[in-house]
Amino acid sequence: MAKSKREKQRDPLPEHFRSLEEAAEFWDTHDSGDYEEYFQDVECEVDLKQQVYEVAVDSDLFEKVSQIARQQRLSPERLINHWLREKAS
Repeated sequence: MAKSKREKQRDPLPEHFRSLEEAAEFWDTHDSGDYEEYFQDVECEVDLKQQVYEVAVDSDLFEKVSQIARQQRLSPERLINHWLREKAS
């Protein structure tokens, strides 16, 4: 069975990558569709029950919250969720 022209021209898939950066560089420059024979089927469970809601916040208030969040090395979203959990308890 003859290999297609595309298969002949693709780079070989490295057996191992020395680092995540090396793997990222490879996949940034290569199409995973060219390496389908290496794919494996996997089963996974996904919980889609969690919902996220968006709430409008005044820009000046959001800036203040963002500043506090940066000081605490948190995202504004995480800080706001923390505050809301405290208040709702």
